[in-house]
Amino acid sequence: MDRPGKFEHHRFVGDKRTQVVYDIDAVTDAAVIDELMESEQYLCFGPDTLAEARNRGYRLRSV
Repeated sequence: MDRPGKFEHHRFVGDKRTQVVYDIDAVTDAAVIDELMESEQYLCFGPDTLAEARNRGYRLRSV
């Protein structure tokens, strides 16, 4: 899947509603990310790593 325009330089995108993080490079169901972008309840992490997302309480979700 191509990265959304707002996140072209970020690999990990979090969903504030469910405290899950998605690896944009590994997503196979684009509808999940499209819905997240429409909801505007997303965030990115700095540094852009899974470890940083986990430090903030987010869990990896594979789709």
